[in-house]
Amino acid sequence: MKYRKMGKTGIEISALGFGCMRLPEYEKEGKWFIDNDLAVPMLRKAYEYGVNYFDTAFYYCHSNSESTLGQAVKPFRDKVYLSTKIPLEEVQSKEDFWRLLKVSLTRLDTDYIDFYHFWALNKKRFDEVVLKHGLIEEAMEAKRQGLIRHLSFSFHDNPEVIKYIIDTGKVFSSMLVQYNLLDRKNEAMIKYAHDQGLGVVIMGPVGGGRLASPENVLGEKLNLGSIATYELAFKFVLSNPYVTCALSGMENMDVLEKNVNVINYFSSLTDIEQTNLQQALTELQKFSELYCTGCKYCNECPQNIKIDQVFGWYTYYNVYGLQEFAKKAYGRYLQNQNAGQIDTCLECGLCESKCPQKLPIIEDIKKVDRILRT
Repeated sequence: MKYRKMGKTGIEISALGFGCMRLPEYEKEGKWFIDNDLAVPMLRKAYEYGVNYFDTAFYYCHSNSESTLGQAVKPFRDKVYLSTKIPLEEVQSKEDFWRLLKVSLTRLDTDYIDFYHFWALNKKRFDEVVLKHGLIEEAMEAKRQGLIRHLSFSFHDNPEVIKYIIDTGKVFSSMLVQYNLLDRKNEAMIKYAHDQGLGVVIMGPVGGGRLASPENVLGEKLNLGSIATYELAFKFVLSNPYVTCALSGMENMDVLEKNVNVINYFSSLTDIEQTNLQQALTELQKFSELYCTGCKYCNECPQNIKIDQVFGWYTYYNVYGLQEFAKKAYGRYLQNQNAGQIDTCLECGLCESKCPQKLPIIEDIKKVDRILRT
């Protein structure tokens, strides 16, 4: 296993982190449980392979993930780093911070949490919950009491908000942020966080499953030879010198062993490969039949058609060769009663008037609908 420095903490964590949001579950009499006979051995095997960073959260796996993780790592608790997250939507006062922290400590069956995250921060939540209720000060008190070792945050907002959070808080040891081959919008802020001394942990390195394919289609499209898509995805993320760790939500031993193998034999993309990769990605998008940039300007559709999402799935289908993923994603969209269906389009032209790329959206979205339905 390869290890990297976690910012200025003095800690080294495994380049592969175990994301505990997809542990094997089963339902019984309307309630959900984690199958500990499968999950606990898998988590312990990860430790044997050298994984020392385990990431969970208050609500993962129907709120059972923390307990299973705590049980699994109990024999070697002092040799691993546990990360969990406080659900800020439940915080209405300082007292709620302490209540939720104690619940996580109890579930994890531990005296301390190594990396305690403000969960899913955006600017509104940072301003109206974290700052309003003085949660940074409360977290620093929890740190003084030894209940947490490091304060962190996970992030879902526009990239520039990362700088605002880091500069305003001035106490964070690490951040958890999305970054992958198909979503590079946070790239500049990853470097900024690193330069400010934060460790950077990546969620979604395989794009929420979009890049988990063992096929070589994407590698061949990018002129990188016969390389499995999931391996290329990890290679891309961990080749970024400002990234500390890539999380993977592992469901079974097969996925665990596959990911460990990728990390053990990992070598960074060379400068030439990085340049060629970035040029290839740009060219693939440029010459797509439907060059939607995902700006979302068209999202005021009176029929609530999620135009940018539908076009995004077509990009996966047409540009990146991820056809099975695109069709399944679109199938789920069609089953969503709250999402506008293409056949309800009024052809009012509002979307086309907003589009900076001047796409013939009305015509294109009907074409995409036909392709992704087949």
